[in-house]
Amino acid sequence: MENSFVKEKKESTLVVHMKGRLDSMNAAEFSRDILASLADVSTVILDFAELIYISSAGLRALLQIKKQMNQQNGEVIVKNLSGEITEVFTMTGFDQILKVE
Repeated sequence: MENSFVKEKKESTLVVHMKGRLDSMNAAEFSRDILASLADVSTVILDFAELIYISSAGLRALLQIKKQMNQQNGEVIVKNLSGEITEVFTMTGFDQILKVE
């Protein structure tokens, strides 16, 4: 499966569709790209419907995005987590850091 993310901006909401893995091979690029897209954004929605794996590097990228959105008084929402990724979020406390729907 190809690792990728597709962004779409709707007014002040940035929706990011994830596919494959978010790990040390692509987390830095993902973080840079999303952080560069946050001007005039109040909500980031991360759609994990096709994300099959997230590593600590991926979690760090999410934390960087959350910190930037906190500075902008915005929010980060994570949707469509698989069972495995839900378990990672629960074990690491990310379910308390990010809004999970």
